[in-house]
Order: sequence, then C-alpha cells, then structure tokens
Amino acid sequence: MDSEKVHQERAYVTFLAGNGDYVKGVVGLAKGLRKVKSAYPLVVAMLPDVPEEHREILRSQGCVLREIEPVYPPNDQVSYARDYYIINYSKLRIWNFKEYNKVVFLDADIQVYDNIDELFDLPDGYLHGVIGCFCEKTWSHTPQYTIGYCQQCPEKVKWPAEMKSPPPPYYNAGMFVFEPNLSTYESLLQALKITPPSAFAEQDFLNVFFEKDFKPIPLVYNLLMSVLWRHPENVELERVKVIHYCAPGSKPWKFTGEEAYMDREDVKLLVKKWWDIYNDESLDFQNLSK
Repeated sequence: MDSEKVHQERAYVTFLAGNGDYVKGVVGLAKGLRKVKSAYPLVVAMLPDVPEEHREILRSQGCVLREIEPVYPPNDQVSYARDYYIINYSKLRIWNFKEYNKVVFLDADIQVYDNIDELFDLPDGYLHGVIGCFCEKTWSHTPQYTIGYCQQCPEKVKWPAEMKSPPPPYYNAGMFVFEPNLSTYESLLQALKITPPSAFAEQDFLNVFFEKDFKPIPLVYNLLMSVLWRHPENVELERVKVIHYCAPGSKPWKFTGEEAYMDREDVKLLVKKWWDIYNDESLDFQNLSK
C-alpha cells in the first residue's frame, strides 16, 4: 500500500457537542497536533447542536467536520459520575467512519505534546488504550474505591481473595486506538439497547464491550491529570506525550486554580503549556504556508 493511501485512511478524531467552550479544546488540540507535526488530519465528530460560528472556527483551523446524530442509552434512571456524560454515548458513531481504516480518538480536553503517529501502527483487531485510576471520588460507587484498590498500583492494596478475581483492566475512554467497522458499529448499537446505563456512561459500556479485545498501552499516551497526585511514582512528566485535563478544575480554558489540587506547580505549568499552544498564531492553519 502506498504511503499516500495510508495517509488518507488514518485520522485523529475528537468529539464536540453544544455551543459551550469545549470548542477551545478542539482548537487547542488541532494546533497541538500541528506543533508536533502529525501527518494525519483531525476529524471532529460533532452533534447537530454545534453552532455555525464554532464550525467556522474549526474549519479555519483545518479540522474535518463530520456531523453525527446523537446516540441515547436505554431510558433508565441512572446517576452519571458527571451530568454531561450522557451525551458521550454519541461517540459510538465514530465506528461508522468507514473511510478510515485506523483512528486515534482524543477527547477535546486532551493536548498532545509529542508526536504520537506511531499509534497508527499498533496491531489491528484490538482496542488500545491507557488504564485509568480508581482513586477519585467519582469512583466512590465502586468496590474498587471502597477497598482502596487501584489498577495503577495493584500491589499497594491487593484485591481481596474472597472477592475472586480482580476486575479486568479498565481504560479511560478519552483516548483509544481502533479500526472503524460497520459490523462492529451495528453490534455496538444493538448491545447498547440492552445494556443499562451506568455512572461512566460510554466508558463503562466500551470497557465491557471490548473486554476481550483490549490491549493496554503506556501511561505516556493518556496521562490523567489526577495521576500526578494519586500515583506520582508512575509519572515521568518529561516523557509524557499526551495530557488529559479531565480532573475537576483543570480545563485550561476554565482554569481558576481554586479547585482541589489546582494550586500544584505541575498543574499550573501544564495549564500554561496548553495556553502557549492555543495562543501561538504561528500554529494557526492559515499560517502554515506563510
């Protein structure tokens, strides 16, 4: 297969909904991918409620826009870990992006600080992602949190023998590598119809659906901000390629420094790094040819 064809069949994909300020995250991500000289486009899977003003901003940053219809879970009453998680089921539509044979999905509150194009060369047939952390209060509804067990440090508090096997590896769905496939897409939608919603919405659902096909990749490809203080022994910040600004208060475009842990120097440094990219006009799409 020639290199031009491979280039056309690979893409980074992110997700956007509504008229809020997450569009800034997408702009920052587009500029971050340009800064690290990624060879592949950023496709924005967006719901119909994204306003034209925001669409124009994204087009001006070289993003490929793909409007998708919302996906809703069964109409069960459930308390999501965060209220807005329900819209994230719409991410399932990206398995229908059949024009691409390999996709790296990145949430809009992620920034890329080093080239990660090598992820497209991971073996096919699996969903690749980075395992998450069970130590934040959003996990308080789970036995993992109650026990104090975390897959980031499974030797620290061991899973009780009387509870049989520990839970399978659980990845954070803000970043993963996969191959779009119509059959998989249809299976996902069918499975969703009979799967009760749960606290982490599509993340829980995808972890169950791909349990046997999941392959973990190193932490450097999706460093959750909270791991900085929950598991500092696992972090070599200078080696990290992808930062996920998912901890409460850590979104750079909303940052006040007032929430818990946001006064840390490493957090403030990472927020500044994000803004440095966002504000760098030389990374604007229209300036590339100048």
